[in-house]
Amino acid sequence: MRKSIISISFLIYIFCILPYSTSMAYEESQYDVVYKSEIYEVRHYKDRLVVEVVSRNDDNSFRKLFKYISGQNNKSQEIKMTVPVTQGERDNGYYMQFYLPSKFTKENAPIPTNSDVKISTIEEGFFAVIEYSGRASDNNFFKHKEILFKKLLEDKVIIKGPPIRATYNGPFTLPMMRRNEAMFKVKWSK
Repeated sequence: MRKSIISISFLIYIFCILPYSTSMAYEESQYDVVYKSEIYEVRHYKDRLVVEVVSRNDDNSFRKLFKYISGQNNKSQEIKMTVPVTQGERDNGYYMQFYLPSKFTKENAPIPTNSDVKISTIEEGFFAVIEYSGRASDNNFFKHKEILFKKLLEDKVIIKGPPIRATYNGPFTLPMMRRNEAMFKVKWSK
């Protein structure tokens, strides 16, 4: 009887928090899947507008980007959160990016008031992607990035840039419900 009550309580708990655990109807960058294997898929993305911070130590990039979408821009306009949030490395440091909703263009996007925040365009291209759940930890990312890297080499797919980390869920999402991705920009002609 006690086990039954505990089981029912657990199910109620899961059903109550599930709606708050997944990425809740955030706009996501549109893409076409052009190839799918057991390990990864190759996606074609069109140009995407992002707001980004590039820094040497990746200290408070998220906070700066969140302030921008919360109204710290020339129009004091709040902007809806989108997914994913992407991170990676460049020659000049680490970057973090929020994708702007599709209604924005370079011409009508609010201008950041913080000089560390820039509006950029990620150019159209093909990206090889491996999806995984769990925490968005460095170890989890590195593990899946390596799996993807080795498989792309094995499949003779040309990698055109450093790995990119993409996260889709907030910190209160249960690890097993999280969607994370490791990706590489690739040359694709198959």
